[in-house]
Amino acid sequence: MDFTDVSLTALRVFRAVAEQGTFTAAAASLGYTQSAVSRQIAAIERAAGAELLERRRDGVRLTPAGRIVMRRATVVLDEIDATARELSGLPTEGATVRLGWLPSAGAALLPRVLLALRRSDPDLHVVSREGGTPALVRALRAGSLDLALLASAPPFRPPDTESPPLVLRTLTERPLCLAVPATHPLARGDYVDVADLRGQRWIASSASGEDRLMGVWPGLDERPEVAHTARDWLAKLHLVAAGCGLTTVPASLAPAVPPGVRVLPVRGGPQEQRRLLLARLPYPPPTEATTRVASALRLAALDAYSGSSAPVEE
Repeated sequence: MDFTDVSLTALRVFRAVAEQGTFTAAAASLGYTQSAVSRQIAAIERAAGAELLERRRDGVRLTPAGRIVMRRATVVLDEIDATARELSGLPTEGATVRLGWLPSAGAALLPRVLLALRRSDPDLHVVSREGGTPALVRALRAGSLDLALLASAPPFRPPDTESPPLVLRTLTERPLCLAVPATHPLARGDYVDVADLRGQRWIASSASGEDRLMGVWPGLDERPEVAHTARDWLAKLHLVAAGCGLTTVPASLAPAVPPGVRVLPVRGGPQEQRRLLLARLPYPPPTEATTRVASALRLAALDAYSGSSAPVEE
């Protein structure tokens, strides 16, 4: 089979697998069976004459040949999608930038950025999507995103070990904070002492594995009591407002908390810093449109988080 005979369906399935990280997740996102996804991947690898995906216990990664195919496939699929929009009468003039963002960034930063860009660059279209840091990194690698807002915690390692390394810029670095019900005894002061966190009830993430403890203050010397789990930041904060427990929040979320919640710093232990990163692939070079979006993100971050550390290059 010649690679020129590869179907668009196979290219879309290949991109979905690279982006989702597993055959199962790609099948769910596409509405296919897992066996159908496996057949498409087998066909495209036969046509390429090389293994395009490295199968690992924790999912799949692109091989060097896979990165070549993904780079070209992204161009082809984007052109097909643009053609479909043009034929359906949708506007195509102006550049489009695909931006991925964390839920915490979406609550406080993204609306400000999109509003500023509508005023300064009305011809620029930003298509955005929410996700966790691992999913957004995979989407960058798969060519489905141009830029992504990622989170980083100490010791501030790169978000993945793939090659080439992502280009990273720190937009903000601020301490992790605690969201406390306004009626809670801990809400009476201007900060919370880490010693007072023993015996508290917590609202944590609904993710599996270690991420399940997101929302619990790091480094507690006891087994925490997780009273509730929720994936959505707003749901977690409303549970806090209802007096159901405490949860950790990035300082960036302070302006977006609902009534009945106080966001306080924690003292008495190591500072728990959190960074907001802007990431992109090193190739192709950034376009004028991505540069304008990146600049708007930096300015908005400086404005929104004016008390944070100055941005630094990674």
